[in-house]
Amino acid sequence: MSRSRTTAAPTIAQVALIGLFVAALVTAQLTASKVLAFELPFALPVTGSQLALPGAALAYALTFLASDCYTELYGRRAAQIVVNVGFLLNFIVLALVWSTIAAPAAPSSVDPGAFETALGASTNVVIGSLLAYVVSQNWDVIVFHRIREATGARMLWLRNIGSTATSQAIDTVIFVSVAFAIAPAVLGVGAVLPTNVLLSLIVGQYLLKFAIALLDTPIVYAVVSLVRSREGIAPDDAHTA
Repeated sequence: MSRSRTTAAPTIAQVALIGLFVAALVTAQLTASKVLAFELPFALPVTGSQLALPGAALAYALTFLASDCYTELYGRRAAQIVVNVGFLLNFIVLALVWSTIAAPAAPSSVDPGAFETALGASTNVVIGSLLAYVVSQNWDVIVFHRIREATGARMLWLRNIGSTATSQAIDTVIFVSVAFAIAPAVLGVGAVLPTNVLLSLIVGQYLLKFAIALLDTPIVYAVVSLVRSREGIAPDDAHTA
């Protein structure tokens, strides 16, 4: 006798948030090689008057917005599944990019060297980004959930800013330290940067990421409110399991 099994179809909001998370994650992988420089009207003690950070920082910030919305709406367990499946998808993206770089190019193709420079992340950057991702994203979900348990349905702003600010700090420190100090020194891949440069990269990246965390709070409120009204989700529904 066969057993029937019914599963609820994912909602539009679930698909949209997961899609945003994956799209931002893939974009971050593909834009990491460009270094951005933002001029400030004043000088800071560590960074000076310029904030330097990888191009991936802008897209990567969206992953935290998506995961915070997902955690608030569907709970910690569901969000951690998205985060850890996303970690595995990173390897698929890297494998596809590297295999395309290694494949022979047609005479009419873009310059293979330029293609590799634009899309082929160095080993030290890959190691740093993957380690930073798996630690910081899981931290973000866990801290968001812990604050939710302490505050209940109130103070969504505190959950969003508190979890994102701390997880972005962890992400930045791990990425810069591993990619530009630990991996080059231990594995011999890439160049070891001077301490003052490392500190400048860490502070510069984190300041911009923290600013984005503050600015995206109204967006988190709007998304959560819209989805709850459309799907009839009560504030405590996702956190009772």
